[in-house]
Amino acid sequence: MALELAKRYLEEKGYGDRIMLFDISSATVELAAVAVGTEPEKIAKSLTFLLDDKAVMIICAGDAKVNNGKYKATFQKKAKMLTREQVNEMIGHDVGGVCPFGIKDGVDVYLDESLKRFEIVYPACGNASSAVRLSIEELETLSASKGWVDVCKIPE
Repeated sequence: MALELAKRYLEEKGYGDRIMLFDISSATVELAAVAVGTEPEKIAKSLTFLLDDKAVMIICAGDAKVNNGKYKATFQKKAKMLTREQVNEMIGHDVGGVCPFGIKDGVDVYLDESLKRFEIVYPACGNASSAVRLSIEELETLSASKGWVDVCKIPE
């Protein structure tokens, strides 16, 4: 169902031709990089958190990790990731296919600065065997993000 919602959303916006469906899993950054044929850091992973009883999604580069100090400075709360069950309930997608397309109302989406290193990134498309090829500008528009944040660190 989540795949269909994400696909419908992207098709309505004119990006249906960018969707990639795989015969193999793309549930992790490493698996997605193999399926897409790109470097792991160019996989746009969606991390989900609970913030004041509300779901927050942060999309970041595949090699980025949330920095607790930066997160707390940005959101004034300690980072608390959603459980697997909460992800499905609050976002509408299952872990491994979480993306900002076709999600439930009320989810605040942010893009992390770690993505700005790339022209093209590959977020999931609603299930654990999918991706979509987007420029950073397209991701910014299609994700309906509330803006850019700097809450991750990247390896040096």
